Amino acid sequence: MLRGGMLAAGKARAMIRVLFVCTGNICRSPTAEGVFRHIVEAEGMAAKFEADSAATHGYHIGAPPDPRTIKAAAARGVDLSALRARRVSRDDFQRFDLILAMDRGHLEDLTAMQPASGRAELKLFLDYHPVVLNHPAFKDVPDPYYGGPDGFEQVLDLVEATSRELLTIIGSRY
Repeated sequence: MLRGGMLAAGKARAMIRVLFVCTGNICRSPTAEGVFRHIVEAEGMAAKFEADSAATHGYHIGAPPDPRTIKAAAARGVDLSALRARRVSRDDFQRFDLILAMDRGHLEDLTAMQPASGRAELKLFLDYHPVVLNHPAFKDVPDPYYGGPDGFEQVLDLVEATSRELLTIIGSRY
């Protein structure tokens, strides 16, 4: 059960709010946001979930996702072009039920940022990957920013599998 009482007295919350976080909010986290939204919509569950993404650092605030991210996602039918980078805020720890870090460094940053009153559960995104669940050594979504197109495809593969499992796990709470 997520902190903040996702399920209270046998009743489900009206909506589960999930925030995906990476360093600059232009590669991994907007990919996760867009793919998760795409899958949720395809499953007819859009009214039950809110997804957003943010950065631990303010390098790219207001910028769209990296063009390579947009291109790779578009090839799989996911439109990221309207997304804009933003930084995690104190309010996010109250607003969201689940904040998912793309790597262990982000999780450390988020843990340090979370106010005592924050109710969000902080986890690694790949904690929900169907294979990684059983392989604790592999916990970080690799950063494709400094690599070639294959890195963006690898991120999409990881994000798609993980998003499906995430939806299965948290979607079953309804």
